[in-house]
Amino acid sequence: MPPGEAGARRILALWCPDWPAMAASAEADLPPLHPVAVLSANRVVACSASARAAGVRRGMRKRQAQAACTEMTVVTADENRDGRLFEPVVAAVAEVIPALEVLRPGLLVIAGDRAARYFGGIEALAEELVDVVSACGIESQVGIADEIFTAVLAARHGHQVEPGGDREYLAGRPVADLAVEPSMSDPSRADLVELLRRLGIGTIGAFADMSVTDVATRFARDAVVAHRLANALPGRVPSSRGVPAELDVDHTCDPPVDRIDVAAFIGRTLADTLHRRLRDAAVACTRLTIIATTERGQQHSRTWRCAQPLTPETTADRIRWQLEGWLTGAARQGSKARGRGVGRVTARDTRPDSPIVRLRLEPVEVVEAGALHYQLTDDLSRGGLAGEPDVEERARRSLVRIQGLLGGDAVRIPVLSGGRGPAERITMVSLGDEPAPRRDPLAPWPGRLPQPSPTVLVETEIHVLDAVGQPVKVTDRGAFTAEPVTVALASSRARRSSWGLCWWAGPWPVGSADRPAGASVPVGTAETGLIARAQVLLDDSRALLLCYRAGEWVVEGVYE
Repeated sequence: MPPGEAGARRILALWCPDWPAMAASAEADLPPLHPVAVLSANRVVACSASARAAGVRRGMRKRQAQAACTEMTVVTADENRDGRLFEPVVAAVAEVIPALEVLRPGLLVIAGDRAARYFGGIEALAEELVDVVSACGIESQVGIADEIFTAVLAARHGHQVEPGGDREYLAGRPVADLAVEPSMSDPSRADLVELLRRLGIGTIGAFADMSVTDVATRFARDAVVAHRLANALPGRVPSSRGVPAELDVDHTCDPPVDRIDVAAFIGRTLADTLHRRLRDAAVACTRLTIIATTERGQQHSRTWRCAQPLTPETTADRIRWQLEGWLTGAARQGSKARGRGVGRVTARDTRPDSPIVRLRLEPVEVVEAGALHYQLTDDLSRGGLAGEPDVEERARRSLVRIQGLLGGDAVRIPVLSGGRGPAERITMVSLGDEPAPRRDPLAPWPGRLPQPSPTVLVETEIHVLDAVGQPVKVTDRGAFTAEPVTVALASSRARRSSWGLCWWAGPWPVGSADRPAGASVPVGTAETGLIARAQVLLDDSRALLLCYRAGEWVVEGVYE
């Protein structure tokens, strides 16, 4: 049945407001009303209700937030803490509705149609879940709608959307709500929202009224996903192909595991194995079930759903969150709570009855690898994001996703190194390895090319010719043997293979392959071991960096 029609499936989203702040408060054993702010990159990413009442807001810098609320406790963001302390809450909900999906720590969703019939209605089910979470000492809100995205937004306001009314409910919401939930949006969604605002599109309904063709041709790929959400269509369509059974990863723990560090190490190994199988099958996982079994047969499982395909790193994180929360969460938090109320995870003891003997990863939903598209944009060049602390982190997340698909050595990043030429001053290091340069960049490098450096590095053999078509060399005294007039490609099938020179500078000797710069050499017309550089401007306005070595010329860089 199409989304929005009466009788369509109903989704229930359960949201714990300000969960990172609540988890930090619980771990530090702070009073329930004590103001808390969670910081990342020196900015507030979450705060408690009492801190918000004092004027603290997300996005504030640390000093600004502390000035607004001097008695506030400031903690660093920690996803491991958030996931570990949320596990007892999920376990309590799972005793009522076993089939649930965790979008992130602090937010889970449930298919409520069948469960509603058991409890006598969707409202009764919502009340039951709120009571269960309240018994854990946690405040929560529930949203009900036909689609996950609408239900998540409704949960932030405690609303129930009438069947078939998702699009109408979303129409009046501000367009910023498209990016308010990170688990349901691409990291670039905030840029899309800002652009829509500048275009005068202030509501989700106005964006939904745009033609999908216009959205697809004028914005990035994620804008099409956001447009589907705005129209109350499924935000992410499951893959049409079945999940191959050979993708499952099963591990028998010998000896049995009862320590978090050992379980986390095994989880990292299983995550790497899973993603090798996903890569070989040309798919990526968007929904994953993690199952742990004990010696006495007790089984604990959790299904994780992500807006973006899981990487080995994010898979290992979720395994660690589940096991750490299961092994240590409930009992320890119960002893700390002492009945203080909100912010204290006081769920019943959900620890395993014996050591873990089996861990299993089951991909529940996969997508074609060809359907994945990640965009690395130069935010600084567009303006408006200069100085934003999250630009580097967003780029890193995109590279990690690519690395998860292609392998560890497939993604390398440049590290400033020592050297005279532009290519020598870059050391390529695999993402995740120690960013150690090949040569010390702070050491003196006589003859080093001054700024600005070429924008593009190339290695193309050319001939530098004089007015009569004879090759131009560099003498041992660092001068041209004749005035350069033309640059020609050494070998090319292009329509044009030679260009005239409008201007040139140099050459600048930087030493030789066998001898450092400044050493004496025999007097001669040209030295084949000499290395020298020159800058030239072609008649088509292109500027090149030329390098002379072993008696030949190459284009080393292009200025743009």
